Amino acid sequence: MQTLTHWIDGQARPAASNRWLEVFNPATGKTFARVAAGDAADVEAAVAAAKRAFPAWSGLRNSERAAWLEKLAAALEARLEEFARAESLDGGKPYRLAYDAEIPRAVSNLRFFAHAATQFASESHHGEAGLNYTLRAPLGVVATISPWNLPLYLFTWKIAPALATGNTVVAKPSEVTPLTATMLGELVAQVGLPAGVLNVVHGNGPDVGEALVAHPAVRAISFTGSTRVGRRIAGIASPLLKKISLELGGKNPTLVFADSDWRAQLDVIVRSAFQNSGQICLCGSRILVERAIYEDFRDAFVDRVAALKHGDPADASTRLGPLVSQAHCDKVMACIERARAEGGRVLLGGQRLPGTGWYVAATVIEGLGPETASNREEIFGPVATLQPFDGDAQALALANASEYGLAAVLWTSDLGRAHRLSAQLQAGIVWVNSWLMRDLRTPFGGVGASGLGREGGVEAMRFFTEAKNVCIAGV
Repeated sequence: MQTLTHWIDGQARPAASNRWLEVFNPATGKTFARVAAGDAADVEAAVAAAKRAFPAWSGLRNSERAAWLEKLAAALEARLEEFARAESLDGGKPYRLAYDAEIPRAVSNLRFFAHAATQFASESHHGEAGLNYTLRAPLGVVATISPWNLPLYLFTWKIAPALATGNTVVAKPSEVTPLTATMLGELVAQVGLPAGVLNVVHGNGPDVGEALVAHPAVRAISFTGSTRVGRRIAGIASPLLKKISLELGGKNPTLVFADSDWRAQLDVIVRSAFQNSGQICLCGSRILVERAIYEDFRDAFVDRVAALKHGDPADASTRLGPLVSQAHCDKVMACIERARAEGGRVLLGGQRLPGTGWYVAATVIEGLGPETASNREEIFGPVATLQPFDGDAQALALANASEYGLAAVLWTSDLGRAHRLSAQLQAGIVWVNSWLMRDLRTPFGGVGASGLGREGGVEAMRFFTEAKNVCIAGV
């Protein structure tokens, strides 16, 4: 039984209340660790530590902060396998996915924003009203709240730009998957990052997350998670005039046109729906297919999904692991039953898998229209729906028939159509003939119920800083 503590002011600390939460292995359904159950007292201690650390940290040259992030990235990279094993154990994701993609992405996040710290330039304006230049000052203490589906990937995606721009951070990982954030806290102490610069506080959202959001010394909150919780955070933070960045849910459409090379790209299309058992906000769970190829596509797609191997996440050949928790497994099964009640035809899957752990079979459903809850509400599991369309206009109408607007995928060989529909799709990011290709310089985020603000590149650097214009007369 592992014991996972907070990391506050450079030290491991139990919760002030000495309470603990159980942490489960999704592949077995059994407890493997306990994690500190924090509350407002722990948040207060972490914020106080971050406040003490802020003057010295923000006073470093950008290149000096960059060197610290590089040092942390190198230390994480040296323990890639250990962190990948931990991520697989904690979240139930296939080890190969963690090792090949998610932990390396965490390393890349740290390195990217280390470089960004040395390239983040201010602006100047002259020739109209004196000489004006813009300073970008760090905010102070900021809070980051990251989700359970990509634990270290999204944890580092938030802390890296915050630290690079000179802020000190109180970070709350998900209490469902707290292992790698705790390990990173240990790593931060080992590399010697100044105490209080990065603090990790564990616990439930109502106990820790809300205390962080409401704390008067916390200047900004970066959150990734459900739309319901995002609205709650906005309701607390907005009256306090805090900066917020909310990356929320998705119900992303994948549009497959008859002129696309869909057979050659079928593996990518399947992966875009079922990677990490569909527990990625960018998965394309609504697959819209031009009617001329609908039956051929449906049959080939179902065959390819049926070939995905469910199993032990530690097995290198496993493609689909368990869902993250009993509660989430129950929710996904309830969504499948709802789809049946709405008239959906289950072409594949639709059931719990036998044995231990929270496994749900990869599920493909057809016969549901855009008005159904199954095609409007986020399921966040290994469930994809198929809908036929006739022509560009109907494809666009079906794609936009959702309050969400995070991502969309477009498969076509018609370049004009690609440009035209990309401009009209209600989504913060559109992939054309690809999926999950990420240039870390680009803005990332959604519209509508998928959130507010943008992360990534200069957008993240701007979010974690305050602009100040200086105007000098007579120039």
